[in-house]
Amino acid sequence: MSDETALREAAAHWWRTSICDIAPGRIAYRGYPIQDLIGRISFPAMIWLMLRGELPTATQERLLQAALVASVDHGPHAPSIAIAQMAVSCGLPLNGAMASAINTLDDVHGGAGEQAVELYDDVLRRSETEDIDAAAGAAIDHFTATRSKYLPGFGHRFHPVDPRAAPLLALVDAAATEGSVGGRYAAAARAIERVMQARKGKLIPMNIDGATAVIYGELGFAPPLARGVFCLSRAVGILAHAWEQTGRKDRNKGPMPKQFAYKYEGQPHRALGERP
Repeated sequence: MSDETALREAAAHWWRTSICDIAPGRIAYRGYPIQDLIGRISFPAMIWLMLRGELPTATQERLLQAALVASVDHGPHAPSIAIAQMAVSCGLPLNGAMASAINTLDDVHGGAGEQAVELYDDVLRRSETEDIDAAAGAAIDHFTATRSKYLPGFGHRFHPVDPRAAPLLALVDAAATEGSVGGRYAAAARAIERVMQARKGKLIPMNIDGATAVIYGELGFAPPLARGVFCLSRAVGILAHAWEQTGRKDRNKGPMPKQFAYKYEGQPHRALGERP
């Protein structure tokens, strides 16, 4: 083998992938020629294929699509959407506004779905040796002691009852009834709801992150992918708001209208005086 051939093979190995096969006149994803996919599979099915390596079943596609649709937007109440609007008003093009907004989808704003899948996984591990409600209680205690007092996937700062949760759970229940999913993640989520209600004396209902986490768990997605897929979904709302903002005359749009002042909490005004 010549040095040039060895170098080329080393470079090819460095950039190896099992996802796409691209060459002059050839484009294939996971072995499927692109011309066979265009017009024949949905975008959610394409997401599944790219992430999982095979095409989804009809039920898997339906559940993933439902989760994607449910999470697209939550208005300027959501920091990512507000940032998209502000970025456009500062002169950024759509791609810059989208990047700015998506970069805010971290642990606090955007990470709850991933954390909820991890929480459900903990419940399910513990339920192998104890009652599921006891497992849920132990998982709650472990999460609040080691991660945060805010339990991911339950309660909502804006909605007393999140209108997106029930339709998503109904789809999971239907899929479990027909045997397409196991229903274990839905059981874990409902156990958490029961335990928290018993402890606090009131229902703290599942929110969009908790419900979509049930779907991602039932579909076998690793927890980090729950956040990644959420970013794909929320990017739709981010793009829509960024585009809407391009039609307005706002410039340098800040977090509040200029007639609303912020609160200053620093030192009172003082004279500089002579410096030594």
